[in-house]
Amino acid sequence: MNKTKLFFITFAFLMLGTAFGQDNTSTEDWLAKNSWAFGFGLDAPQYISTTLYVNGWRGYGVYASIQRNFTEHVGLRFLGNYNFMQGQVVAGGVKINNYSISGDFDLLYYLAPCEPVSPYFTVGVGNIFYHVAHSPEVANNWNDDFTINMGFGAEWHLAQDWKLTTELGFHQVGTSKFDGIYGTDGGGLLGDHTDSYMTAAVGAVYYFGKGAKSHYCDLYNGITGSSQIDYAKVEDIVKKYQTQPTEVDYNRIAEIDRENAPKVAASFEGKWVLIGVNFDFNKATLRPESLPILSNAAEILLTHPDIKVEIQGYTDNIGTDKYNKKLALERADAVRDFMVAKGVDASRMTTVGIGKSNPVSTNKTENGRMLNRRIEFKVQ
Repeated sequence: MNKTKLFFITFAFLMLGTAFGQDNTSTEDWLAKNSWAFGFGLDAPQYISTTLYVNGWRGYGVYASIQRNFTEHVGLRFLGNYNFMQGQVVAGGVKINNYSISGDFDLLYYLAPCEPVSPYFTVGVGNIFYHVAHSPEVANNWNDDFTINMGFGAEWHLAQDWKLTTELGFHQVGTSKFDGIYGTDGGGLLGDHTDSYMTAAVGAVYYFGKGAKSHYCDLYNGITGSSQIDYAKVEDIVKKYQTQPTEVDYNRIAEIDRENAPKVAASFEGKWVLIGVNFDFNKATLRPESLPILSNAAEILLTHPDIKVEIQGYTDNIGTDKYNKKLALERADAVRDFMVAKGVDASRMTTVGIGKSNPVSTNKTENGRMLNRRIEFKVQ
């Protein structure tokens, strides 16, 4: 196939998927930390490197897949399909039919899992059973060989737990007789003198098993002020992390939100203690309940562009000084990255790991140690 033609087909295929996927999300959809999915659809195979004469797109097929996503970005998929392709020995000559059944194991990587249209790429290996009919060189029986596969596509929401997919796949077969004729013109997909073909697939994916809800996308929800508190979300967070039954005091939440923002805005000297921004033991991952507080801090910095801060990370007293300073710096870096994601210029912030020095509470209790695993802003 002409390389220019192949490029434009690829470009048009992905643009089609992007166009249909825009603004097609449901407020009930959410990203899981891990999941299981079943997929199915139609594909159209086409020879890339072959000695046959191929006039137009001469192929069709169906596929089904089972998929396991281990994280928000990474998944493993088994895909089986049936394909038919046709070509001619020469223009107007004998038509050779190719019937194939293949099974592929592919690694998937989602580039932007938080977006309405989530692009991804795949790489993997497979096994293919094929039968060529009317070939003057290859016996009229079933053969098998391996394939090397790669591809890229897009996945977008159709409804809750359902997504549409478009994908272009490129497959290198480990033989030159796959098309029914020995030898290959132009080399294969990976530069080898073996046959290769591509598939353009359109289908659907159903996520039938979702793990815990992911908070990976919380950084991208935008900045909200005290007048836009999502009380339902706050209640969910409190219920998830409480150690004993707790009644949510909405008035107190709103009062804390109102008290903190103007107090910091009025005086920018000394240290600014971010009450409620704490960390789990031996971790530098932001806890979900910290995100509204950090969002408010980011809003203050954005509305006061002349302020520069040193983000100080702290730990409890468990562990060596060297390790705790390293962990404290990682916590400070996590907060800085959050601020940058919210739009604060990175040049306005520096980070330092204080470690277990200057505790604000006792280290003899778990609650006290949690309070010491904190973040402070030093205004410069």
